[in-house]
Amino acid sequence: MIKLLDKDKKSGRVTFLLDDSTPAFANALRRTIMESVPTMAIEEVEFKKNSGVLYDEMLAHRLGLVPLSTDLKGYDMKKPEDEFNAKNSVKLVLKAKGPCTVYADELQSKDPKIKPAVPKIPIVKLLKGQELELEATAILGTGKEHVKFTPGLAWFTYKASSKVNNAHKDFDKFKDKFPPQAFKDGKLDAKKIEELNLFDACDGINDEIVKVEYDNTKFIVNIEPWGQLSAQDIVAVAADHLTELLDEFAGKLK
Repeated sequence: MIKLLDKDKKSGRVTFLLDDSTPAFANALRRTIMESVPTMAIEEVEFKKNSGVLYDEMLAHRLGLVPLSTDLKGYDMKKPEDEFNAKNSVKLVLKAKGPCTVYADELQSKDPKIKPAVPKIPIVKLLKGQELELEATAILGTGKEHVKFTPGLAWFTYKASSKVNNAHKDFDKFKDKFPPQAFKDGKLDAKKIEELNLFDACDGINDEIVKVEYDNTKFIVNIEPWGQLSAQDIVAVAADHLTELLDEFAGKLK
């Protein structure tokens, strides 16, 4: 079972509870998100002019790491033996003349659905008289091929809970060792510890004052997308891919 816990509209970060599961499955989902969800990224760059301070290879590397909004339904994965074509790639062009700072949103895409997800990533600073002109080719790829295709960061922790005993005889002795955010009206508060995720900060100080317990069947999963896809799409694609792998494995066992 999955239950949405938090969604940040500005960053797109999503936190949800994965209930009645195992560490193996939670980690398999995390790895699938990081390694197997395809996104668009620049693969090749043809330079027509570059009189700036950064040489071609450095600029190509920077362009490859610019997150591009991704249309998974409109493009196919390019096989190594395939040529670039309209179904497996998209062209982006850039032309600039200094003095200026060239930003990612100056990349003009042939497909309006494929564009820099973070417009103001700086590419290079051009001085007076310096020029940059290039044509880039973006393709679909996965994180296991190159980190530039990774759709975001994914991590999880065990669901934790805490029991607080403010009446313990050693409370005054240990209270300064707990984070101040964990207190309410001078007393440790279990709700504050949960709301602010202070379990690790409180764990191990004195188990008789604050006892932290972890449930190995419940996981707090965090997805922080880079911008190519929404967190919801990332999880959906990862879940489908993981299901296909498990079905394939089960079929081979038969």
